[in-house]
Amino acid sequence: MSYFVYILECADGTLYCGSTNDVERRLTAHNGLKSGAKYTRSRRPVTLMHTEEFKTASEAKKREAEIKGKTREEKLQLFNA
Repeated sequence: MSYFVYILECADGTLYCGSTNDVERRLTAHNGLKSGAKYTRSRRPVTLMHTEEFKTASEAKKREAEIKGKTREEKLQLFNA
């Protein structure tokens, strides 16, 4: 099974980073279900901007924490390169 870190762009232009083992399911949740993150619920719709794949959940969580520590500009560079 693969695990992913993803970055979403919200309707208000902010960025959201998360991790999952099913990116499409998570994107659907963020865009319409009550199970989406509280942060994205008031900022819909969200658009998937970037994904990275990992072999383990712990690797994905570690990378998620690393990305969350980056500035907005550094995050934008991940998918604008």
